[in-house]
Amino acid sequence: MALLPHEHSHLLAVTSTRFHGRHRHHRSPLTVWESRYRTAVIMSDVLATAVATLLATVLIGRELPDYLGQLPRLVSVAALLIVVAALPANRAWDPKVLGQGAEEFRRLGKALIATAVTLSVAGVAFELTHLRLWVFFVVPAVGAVAFPGRYLLRRLLHSRRGKGECLLPVMAAGSVEWAADLIARTRKEPHNGWRVEAVCTPDGFGQDGTQEVAGVPVVGALGDLTERAQPGGYRVVAVASDPYWTPMQLQRLAWELEDTESELVVAPVLMELAGPRLHVSGVVGLPLLRVQAPTFGRAKRVIKSIVDRIGALVLLTLLAPVLLAIAVVVRADDGGPVLFRQRRVGHGGRPFTMWKFRTMVVDADALLDQLRASNQGAGPLFKMRQDPRITGPGRLLRRYSLDELPQLINVLTGSMSLVGPRPPLPHEVEQYGSDAGRRLLVKPGLTGLWQISGRSDLPWDEALRLDLRYVEDWSLALDAVILWKTVRAVFSGTGAY
Repeated sequence: MALLPHEHSHLLAVTSTRFHGRHRHHRSPLTVWESRYRTAVIMSDVLATAVATLLATVLIGRELPDYLGQLPRLVSVAALLIVVAALPANRAWDPKVLGQGAEEFRRLGKALIATAVTLSVAGVAFELTHLRLWVFFVVPAVGAVAFPGRYLLRRLLHSRRGKGECLLPVMAAGSVEWAADLIARTRKEPHNGWRVEAVCTPDGFGQDGTQEVAGVPVVGALGDLTERAQPGGYRVVAVASDPYWTPMQLQRLAWELEDTESELVVAPVLMELAGPRLHVSGVVGLPLLRVQAPTFGRAKRVIKSIVDRIGALVLLTLLAPVLLAIAVVVRADDGGPVLFRQRRVGHGGRPFTMWKFRTMVVDADALLDQLRASNQGAGPLFKMRQDPRITGPGRLLRRYSLDELPQLINVLTGSMSLVGPRPPLPHEVEQYGSDAGRRLLVKPGLTGLWQISGRSDLPWDEALRLDLRYVEDWSLALDAVILWKTVRAVFSGTGAY
């Protein structure tokens, strides 16, 4: 059974249609809250740009001689217009990406990079040397204000969605099992913005022959979908695989929904993938969903490595007093070593030594066999909520992930990344199947999707799915979102033991 992907990429494939000149393309109108939210995002971005521009104007005005007259002001206005124009040009205000996932931040970052490049070229072409201040100060300053601004707006939106507001009404059309899974996911994660309000099933019946699926009414069979959807005001009609849906049936459904407010979304049936690897293209007149291999190009690897090492160096420098204090506490507790070294498996299956602050008694490994019967971990993992081997300071360090800080040395030396899958033990890798082995396609991380989604509370299957999702959909924007959310996850202490 194919499932709709988790979190930010629930709009998997949006069907658009052409009608040989007889019908015009239809776009679903935005609801009141969508329009207001988009307006708030635009105002936030423009305000961030204006603040950075005003500050730059003051600084540039001090640097330039008086005979240049109005040039700084003209450059400021022109640069501001370039920044503002780059945002819609890179679809950074597209309602479909606002409020969820890493794509919103990726587009914002892409727009700012495009602005910096444009200003650099203009500076060289017109010999405006003071534009360097714009490239190296103003554009980063815009990002420093715009990114947190968007995040705060997103938190407000997610808070309202958690209360049942600002949700898009959805009609689900597919098997009972698929509809029940979609309903469960949307209820568990309302921040995605969907609320299933009606279901159409192959035979028009729900679970156990009733007229509902997980409390949502079944309003008809698949053949009744158009008739039920048109007057219902549903913003999304989500369709799953079923023998009923022939290519002609799906095309006809798209035609019939085109002049309604409903957007047709079709779940891929072969695999659970999303993000930049999926592309719809036409081949010999057929719309095909192309699935590209995970892209770990040399350029992206180099950029990620540079960001990792600079980030690790900065964090080690800033946290040096904290690291020293923790070392003193660990040493004073029982006189044992401060650091714990353990062999882990990294990128490509290559082993490396991972560093952590010691949180267990000195002979913890020797006591492991006595505790295996009390294992509360899933899959190959060993976990206990009340592990007797953990020391007093160790329990506090684990709760707030402070014991992981020495892994910044691993990041600095290149064996780990700031963001990636959880670094596995050799005996865990020996139990991996072909799917779990894909974790090793990228470097393990100090944090990752598993860290911000529950940590040790996650079932093995869910932790594996999150790691594989990271491998499949990796991007610098996703790394930035994970790092941002890690701070909140660490301070909450949820799932850490």
